[in-house]
Amino acid sequence: MSRRISKLPRIVLAATLISLGASAEPLKVVGFDDMSCKAWSQTREDAEQRRIYLAWIRGVLTGHNYARQRQQVSDISSATVENFVDRYCAEKPLGEFGDAALRMTDRFSGRNEAITR
Repeated sequence: MSRRISKLPRIVLAATLISLGASAEPLKVVGFDDMSCKAWSQTREDAEQRRIYLAWIRGVLTGHNYARQRQQVSDISSATVENFVDRYCAEKPLGEFGDAALRMTDRFSGRNEAITR
């Protein structure tokens, strides 16, 4: 019996290391060919493209709600989404607007922790 107990910490350590390796998988974002903040900013002049990007971001938020039903993003207007992404891209002009959508899930779900990529 004591031999089994002494193996327990090693088993727990091994399981922890395996789970850490599994979580290191990079996030696969299924989006547009150009997800840059520059592309987002250029849609100020193209209302149709802006609507398409906004719909995609709202889809990301809905996906978050499906995956994390205990930490859902509350109802957010398209204007709120647009303002959030505008501010994000102003702060990080070399960033991607897809990352802004992920940061929105942090802020508006009550989690307030960054999703690791």
